[in-house]
Amino acid sequence: MAQTIQGIRGMNDVLPQEMSQWQFFERVTREWLVAYGYNQIRMPIVESTHLFVRGVGEHTDIVEKEMYAFEDSLNGEKLTLRPEGTAGCVRACIEHGLLYNQTQRLWYMGPMFRHERPQKGRLRQFNQLGVEAFGFATPDLDAEMIVMLADLWPRLGLSGLQLELNSLGNTEERAAHRAELIKYLEGYVDQLDEDSRRRLYTNPLRVLDTKNPALQAMAENAPRLADFLGEESKAHFDGVKALLDDAGIAYVINPRLVRGLDYYNRTVFEWTTTELGAQGTVAAGGRYDGLVERLGGKPCPAVGFAMGIERLMLLLEAQKIVVPTAEPDVYVVSQGDAAARYAFTAARQMRDQGLNVIYHAGGGSFKSQFKKADQSGARFAVIVGEGEMQAQTVNIKVLTGEKQGEQQTVAQDQLASVMSSLK
Repeated sequence: MAQTIQGIRGMNDVLPQEMSQWQFFERVTREWLVAYGYNQIRMPIVESTHLFVRGVGEHTDIVEKEMYAFEDSLNGEKLTLRPEGTAGCVRACIEHGLLYNQTQRLWYMGPMFRHERPQKGRLRQFNQLGVEAFGFATPDLDAEMIVMLADLWPRLGLSGLQLELNSLGNTEERAAHRAELIKYLEGYVDQLDEDSRRRLYTNPLRVLDTKNPALQAMAENAPRLADFLGEESKAHFDGVKALLDDAGIAYVINPRLVRGLDYYNRTVFEWTTTELGAQGTVAAGGRYDGLVERLGGKPCPAVGFAMGIERLMLLLEAQKIVVPTAEPDVYVVSQGDAAARYAFTAARQMRDQGLNVIYHAGGGSFKSQFKKADQSGARFAVIVGEGEMQAQTVNIKVLTGEKQGEQQTVAQDQLASVMSSLK
């Protein structure tokens, strides 16, 4: 026997028994996105490596350590499995002229790839739903993104999520803060861990995002970006908060919330839960007004967020959310070759009437077929034997509910209409 081949660590299969939850999430989110006027876009999984180096930031963890980057042996191109969706979405919008004298509200869903240490809620291949809006400079779009998510949680049946907010200001404000921050951190260089020392001069804001308990006091007392914000940035942030207050959405201002990507400016936010351990962020985003220009487009304000679908699946399980399952209406069983052909036709007729029908394939005794019918979750079994075939009838048996076990015989040409009335 040949040796079996295992899946790649951190790249999981989604099995049939898990699909009801995924399909529930996808159905709810599609309806929710339509309600807010967002249109779907689909981008390739593989993009030019340069896109992420320039877009996400050369000194971010993603680009330095986590990308699946490789050289195409056929033509020498440097390519990367997308680690996030925003850069690719901006690239597509620029390439296809979607930002020329127009605004866009877009969403996408699909797999992303990061070479991380796999753990619960953190995979090497993970799925994200991303939402991006282009051409809106005012704080109402920042607020709309956050309100959208607040609206989504009850649609999914989720509760208990918390919102954290911060403002990163504009480029000049961040530069002034960066200089002071580096000066402050240099005073603690002997105490910084390896990751923080590596980030000191390349991405010092990320040092404040450390989870190292020994560095918490140092991070708490560091110069705060909020103290470097100018009047415009303050007014923008106040506008976001005012709209959230009007919507009755509670939030916490977290001055250490910086996000891990270089392209953010002004508003950043995270929705978190305490029910998933260390991987508690289920949705996060913010404003990235400079990214379109950085990737070769004309200046265009933008704001967006992404949510990790696997983490939301875990949260649905943790909160014991029961999702609808797609059970078949009918399971068709038969005995004998001629009856099987008769049953095969009957199954097609019922599907033509909009019923979900499983035709039992592969033969076997009535007992074994009924066992399969019970396992399928179907509400009804349609039974065909030699006698029914000769009489041009079928038997209908109720498999679930108050009338479980009841049977009736109907004419074959009445089957589809009778079943439709029972559905």
